[in-house]
Amino acid sequence: MATWQTPMLGILFLLCWAATIQAEYMKYKDPTLPVNVRVKDLLKRMTLAEKIGQMTQIERQDATPQVLKDYFIGSILSGGGSVPKPRASAKDWVDMIYQFQKACLSTRLGIPMIYGIDAVHGNNNVYNATIFPHNIGLGATRQIGVASAHEIRATGIPYTFAPCIAVCRDPRWGRCFESYSEDHRIVQAMTQIILGLQGDIPADYKKKFPYVGGKSKVAACAKHFVGDGGTYKGINENNTLVDFRGLLRIHMPAYYDAIKMGVSTVMLSFSSYKGVKMHAHRFLITDFLKKKLGFKGFVISDWTGINKITTPSNANYTYSVQMSINAGLDMVMVPDDYLGFINNLTTLVNAKVIPKSRINDAVRRILRVKFVMGLFENPLPDYSMVDQLGKKEHRELSREAVRKSLVLLKNGKSSKKPLLPLPKKAGKILVAGSHADNLGYQCGGWTIEWHGSSGNITVGTTILEAVRATVDPSTKVVFSENPDADFVKSNNFSYAIVVVGEPSYSETVGDSLNLTIPEPGPSTIQSVCGAVKCVVVIISGRPVVIEPYVPLMDALVAAWLPGSEGQGVADVLFGDFGFTGKLPRTWFKSVDQLPMNVGDENYDPLFPFGFGLTTKPRSTVQGL
Repeated sequence: MATWQTPMLGILFLLCWAATIQAEYMKYKDPTLPVNVRVKDLLKRMTLAEKIGQMTQIERQDATPQVLKDYFIGSILSGGGSVPKPRASAKDWVDMIYQFQKACLSTRLGIPMIYGIDAVHGNNNVYNATIFPHNIGLGATRQIGVASAHEIRATGIPYTFAPCIAVCRDPRWGRCFESYSEDHRIVQAMTQIILGLQGDIPADYKKKFPYVGGKSKVAACAKHFVGDGGTYKGINENNTLVDFRGLLRIHMPAYYDAIKMGVSTVMLSFSSYKGVKMHAHRFLITDFLKKKLGFKGFVISDWTGINKITTPSNANYTYSVQMSINAGLDMVMVPDDYLGFINNLTTLVNAKVIPKSRINDAVRRILRVKFVMGLFENPLPDYSMVDQLGKKEHRELSREAVRKSLVLLKNGKSSKKPLLPLPKKAGKILVAGSHADNLGYQCGGWTIEWHGSSGNITVGTTILEAVRATVDPSTKVVFSENPDADFVKSNNFSYAIVVVGEPSYSETVGDSLNLTIPEPGPSTIQSVCGAVKCVVVIISGRPVVIEPYVPLMDALVAAWLPGSEGQGVADVLFGDFGFTGKLPRTWFKSVDQLPMNVGDENYDPLFPFGFGLTTKPRSTVQGL
């Protein structure tokens, strides 16, 4: 018996071993298989709790390893100003995300979470990041997308809630600076930033499928779907009244382009379309975006967006969950009450109010993006990219974008006597204004804090610092934030640079019915420009009321919200580079004219859409 028992036992062992290996082979873990095969395999293994966990995005302050494991959380985000610690380094961010991801990978199926952040003009939540100009003044967008992706990945984050492809039709809207233009054609052209963020789509890639090209790229998010820039009187989160043809003609085209470029996600707008909240608009989300346009990525809510389906907000949360998920929402941003969302959604599915097919559609789309991103193969953040944050080359690119975004609106009280470019060599010059030496104002909202801030909020160069670095060493630069006329007259200045504008804001806080520059801005313009030759530089997220003051000015520059690299402003003021920028928005005379956009019947602007004077650069020798 012993002669045959030993080999027989060996054969049985091999058979059992082979069966065990086969049982353990999970298609979703095999990177050689097509994405849809992997998604299908993983989806059939998931419980309802695991699926609902994937649909849940929580704020980092609520994300503990135990919470992530217990509820199978699929995504974490940093809201505006939500950071690991004040002035956190890139390594601090990577350390935090590493711990979160390890917890998610320790769950039964090991599904990685995706971390998202509002990196809307560079990795703007992060101290020492390069802050690019806001969309209102942005140029060279594709390169900026590449640089932004690197600085986002530097902190271990693979997902940004950008770009905003709203078409702002009324500058009274507090988010107008997030919009590239009032003209959908410019907004469409600017969707090229998606290719910078996510990478160029291969020629043979599946059409309208999400695409992220490797570990140095990030998943992008086209937002806010749809019509957010066309609300009544520019009131944030209000009702968009344009007819359906107008919606398709003005507000939808950039989404066509974004989907063709493989954008991974689409974020819904807080606004309504004809009285129906976008977070509950089944026709536009499911029938149009997903079916008609063929979008294959996932649809994400805005911050507590589903709560606002009811009036007042959060009046019936169960109803809000039901309406939003059935409308086609896939991932829900629930920073305040993730347990309430999970419990409500579970109850609604078990009661068959929300079909399981709808849950499967949502999770299928989320997993699809995660597989496309390579999160299953490379789930942990990469420490090797921490040196990309605030990189010199990125700051130079931002400085270039500043130069290209500046729009020269007036140059000389007569065309024969231009003031710009300014001479670098002068006896004594005055720099004045509340925004001349204020990096926070220069960067605007969505910078370090949600609404931005004032003062020395991060690393960068103010316009005053840039002027001092640019003029000839023999030129004396005097800074006085709000000098009176007597001071100006008595000091015999060769010329003055006045930098004034709006304070920092975002969203509803920025809604304005009057669009005036707050004091002491107007007073500074009058005191300085009434006494000496002056160029006024306006720092703002949109056109503002300047018509009464233009006759006083010798030159006028719209600098928008230029970000951290103020040297770009001085580069053009002093002629190292010429002015080339054109207005992406109509500059009105009076708010009574609003809304007023190019092509309107009664179009009578102070400066029309596309306007911008040009200057030629001069050599350093000529500039002395």
